[in-house]
Amino acid sequence: MAAAAGATYSVGSCPSAYPKPCFAAKSTTFGAHLQFRSMLGLKNRYPFISFERRCSSFTNSSALTSKNQMSQKRLNVQASYKVAILGAGGGIGQPLSLLVKMSPLISGLNLYDIANVKGVAADLSHCNTPSEVLAFTGSSELADSLNGVDVVVIPAGVPRKPGMTRDDLFNINANIVKDLIEAVADNCPDAFIHIISNPVNSTVPIAAEVLKQKGVYDPKKLFGVTTLDVVRANTFVAQKKNLKLIDVDVPVVGGHAGITILPLLSKTRPSVTFTEQEIEELTVRIQNAGTEVVEAKAGAGSATLSMAYAAARFVESSLRALDGDTDVYECAYVQSELTELPFFASRVKLGKKGVEGFITSDTQNLTEYEQKALEALKPELKASIEKGVPFAGKKTTAA
Repeated sequence: MAAAAGATYSVGSCPSAYPKPCFAAKSTTFGAHLQFRSMLGLKNRYPFISFERRCSSFTNSSALTSKNQMSQKRLNVQASYKVAILGAGGGIGQPLSLLVKMSPLISGLNLYDIANVKGVAADLSHCNTPSEVLAFTGSSELADSLNGVDVVVIPAGVPRKPGMTRDDLFNINANIVKDLIEAVADNCPDAFIHIISNPVNSTVPIAAEVLKQKGVYDPKKLFGVTTLDVVRANTFVAQKKNLKLIDVDVPVVGGHAGITILPLLSKTRPSVTFTEQEIEELTVRIQNAGTEVVEAKAGAGSATLSMAYAAARFVESSLRALDGDTDVYECAYVQSELTELPFFASRVKLGKKGVEGFITSDTQNLTEYEQKALEALKPELKASIEKGVPFAGKKTTAA
């Protein structure tokens, strides 16, 4: 079913039985014949496509082939997209760069940071995947890092530390995001922009205001990456209910901090029942999962690896959408009319021009618990948005 820009969808109107997570799509092979989505636990939704998995010397070689030999064929993807990662030398940036380097759709990977990025680029350049890796250091090279880029990912900023809330990060990370978005607006205004830097509830509105000031704001191409909340929800639900993880899909709406994170457990696929206690425990754990990691690392960092994984998933979704895949759905924090709030995280359909539609059925017919939680999160999310909007108008020095 063709999607009109800005359209809304009910679950039943989607091409499949229900909107699939981003990676549940066409298979591709590259380089060492490692299949990107299979490594990340993703289904091959096209049984007529065969692919090989040639393992290293650590395991036995194996090959996977289609049961339908009559229609068997191989997809050969032409790497043609450029991705820039701003903050590539950091705790999220480095593993994210590695995962993105694995994508067969990327021809160029530009790594930017204020320091320590040349070694990361040199290391990744030895990986035998199609993309060329280039390093850019310092503000004088920022513009060059963004030249001709299709997707910009921004994990730059300071991480959370024990006892630190996302609001504690605001003054530092807000300045960083503001400066980087100004450069994006000047050098690649048509790119998809993925904001990871916390607090996302505020940094995305900041980015939107900066882009408006520059006259290049396209709400369909600005995303707050909330994929980690979905990844966690899927994982925790699968563990709790002893489900096959690859089959589990839990939409997560609202924002990306504390109680603004609302997993809609009643919308879990496959359908599963939860006790009231399970709902409460799972919801609280998903909301506080970042703190769980911060405390476990005891001051040594935050959720860098799982965030990198989730961000790579969203990058791959964006690349697939840009490449013409018409079956790409992800939860993201975007400009929205689903509620009275100007920004809201929900499941969206992605296309070549960004957001093509919203899956409105996710926020309909909620349970009493979910409806109360939705109303409870709105004041906090509203305050975070309103904190970010005026900040964009302030003059700041380059970070």
